[in-house]
Amino acid sequence: MGLVSLRREVRWLRENYQASQQRICGLMQIAVSSFRYRSTRSDDELRERLVELARKKPRWGYRRLHILLHASGERVNHKRVFRVYQEAGLAVRRKARKRLVRVGSPRPALTGANQEWALDFVHDAVASGRSIRVLTVEDEYTRECPALEVDTSMASRRVTRVLEAIIAERGQPLAIRCDNGPEFTSRHFLAWCIEKQIELVHIQPGKPQQNGYVESFHGKLRDECLNVSWFENLWDARRKIAAWRVEYNEERPHSALGYQTPAAFARQLLPSSGSALRAAPDEAAHSQDANVV
Repeated sequence: MGLVSLRREVRWLRENYQASQQRICGLMQIAVSSFRYRSTRSDDELRERLVELARKKPRWGYRRLHILLHASGERVNHKRVFRVYQEAGLAVRRKARKRLVRVGSPRPALTGANQEWALDFVHDAVASGRSIRVLTVEDEYTRECPALEVDTSMASRRVTRVLEAIIAERGQPLAIRCDNGPEFTSRHFLAWCIEKQIELVHIQPGKPQQNGYVESFHGKLRDECLNVSWFENLWDARRKIAAWRVEYNEERPHSALGYQTPAAFARQLLPSSGSALRAAPDEAAHSQDANVV
């Protein structure tokens, strides 16, 4: 604690407790002479100079004003400039940044498909340098990837159109887990979730680990597709990323599923559990023949 802070603390203790000056200074380990010291140096000239500069540059802080003083030939310590700057009430008022507050919630134990989907975006670029965004959707139980939507921009209405297409194919999720991006916090997206009666779970800002399944999926996508592919243009990126999605669902063994593919794991689920993928084409044809007989 500096001398200025110690003197402030001693002054506060004297005002709030009935104790002698010597006693309080001894407890705070500060010399009585240091506490009683009053500077005889006048800061009036420096204060006037700072006020004059602050009127010309009202949005400049003390550091920039200190540089102006040095440029004009005045040699003064920056700590003294800061002290006089504060005493003169010249501090620039800053608007407090509004920070989004989310309360974390424990992750539920999933027992079937379509109970919770995870949504997020991953970024890359094509050969021309133009950036692209990939909307990733993952079923947290089966680890399937129902969609990888690629475009240069992705508004909330585009996100809901993609989700509508997935719902038409595999059914509706009970909940969606996502971050606090503008696409997932817009009025349109919130109203869409309310209309569909889908619980929307926003993670806490700055804690991507709360959406860990999709973050892990992003690592696989970037390592096995984005980092090893060269995209000529947007259409080429869509083609290659779509091919990797099929490979991920149908061919890539997943360690969390006992090294089964997500598609094979989903086909083992009971129909009541909301399995996303239908029976394989051969199995479906065989089932139809049996029903006809």
